[in-house]
Amino acid sequence: MPKIDAYRTVIWDFNGTLLDDLWIGIGAINALLGRRGMPTIDSSDAYHELFCFPIEEYYRRLGFDFSREPYEVLAVEWVREYRAIEKSAALRDGARRLLSLFRERGIRQAVISATEQTMLHEQLEALGILSYFECVIGRGDIYASDKVALAKANAERFSDGRVLVIGDTVHDLEMARALSADAILLEGGHSSARALAALGCEIASDFATLEGRLLDANA
Repeated sequence: MPKIDAYRTVIWDFNGTLLDDLWIGIGAINALLGRRGMPTIDSSDAYHELFCFPIEEYYRRLGFDFSREPYEVLAVEWVREYRAIEKSAALRDGARRLLSLFRERGIRQAVISATEQTMLHEQLEALGILSYFECVIGRGDIYASDKVALAKANAERFSDGRVLVIGDTVHDLEMARALSADAILLEGGHSSARALAALGCEIASDFATLEGRLLDANA
């Protein structure tokens, strides 16, 4: 991949990429499942087999029946559970260092997330990283659906140079392709290493590996 100074803009995903919230998400959905006597998720491997975009399909895979309980109602319940435990989630190791490195190099940074806009802003502020981003783009609702449409709607903001998308899921690669951007996906988030490897794109096991590639003069 090109080294760091090739990029004008870096677009970050938030959940699972910057924020280490895999088990927070699992805990929130397990609260819903347990309340209904449904099988819960007992491992990250099991979660990775189920999780996908759109999130409605993930809920269907879990066994929810939208004819009995609309997804919109379940989403409200999930957000309530997530927010009750979200403060136990921290930034991934090395995330702040790389954010600082991009800023020192004068590279513009943005976040595009399926998280609702106000909630996203609050989380970034609580983590002390809001100031790193020139723009923060979340959804106008809590239903965590498509980010590709968000990216396309804001593409003009990032049209003045090469763009790198850093994410952790198949959907982040789809977003990068919608922007004609480069992408690198991090393991350890909401998609399995196996699923990411099958995509044929750049993958990094952690932030230290990602930083090394960006700074490698031979990259």
